Amino acid sequence: MFVRLEVTYKTKKGTEVMFTSDEMNAEKALLIAEDLEKTGRLKDLVFIDHYDTTLTMKELKRYTEEIKTEPHNITVYFDGGFDLKTKMSGLGCVIYYDQNGKSFRQRKNRLVEALDTNNEAEYAALHFAIQELEELGVHHLPVKFVGDSQVVINQLNEEWPVMEDVLNSWADRVEENLEALGITPEYTVVPRKNNQEADRLATQALEETEIMSTVEIVSEE
Repeated sequence: MFVRLEVTYKTKKGTEVMFTSDEMNAEKALLIAEDLEKTGRLKDLVFIDHYDTTLTMKELKRYTEEIKTEPHNITVYFDGGFDLKTKMSGLGCVIYYDQNGKSFRQRKNRLVEALDTNNEAEYAALHFAIQELEELGVHHLPVKFVGDSQVVINQLNEEWPVMEDVLNSWADRVEENLEALGITPEYTVVPRKNNQEADRLATQALEETEIMSTVEIVSEE
């Protein structure tokens, strides 16, 4: 879960100021809130989630404890590649998540056939990523999906119309799967250079190089 802090702070002379922080993961927000409380000058402090729901510190602590053993703070990068000559498609996804106080990165790809365009491969890559989330046991959480396909992202954000029947079918499939898992998506489009991991996985799939790995991300701090 990502939240922002809304704080009312009172100085020694009684001057009050209210400020709101940038959005951050719940664990970091709790650490900052606890540090602010030590000043003894907080008049009020609440957490606001992505849906503008207000939570107390007690409520947020209970929530973080409940999801601690499950994957959370999830960001998914996806990419699809289509080879016009072979009519094969490469799908790649990279999933970053936290679990049991640790951070992980899962990389996986797949080679598939029976697709006809690059846009269809991009949708298939997103669908593939959602299937991997289901395998991880992700449910009833917000998830950030990041890709370099303006067509897929803008269509799912309802900023562009879906004119082709086949892409409309893929969009419906994606939305149905997300709804079944209780996942609330946040879609972000990025330049290809910012999606290199997923792009490389899709290319490796087309080269018939299968990748499937999960590693712990160790902080250098």
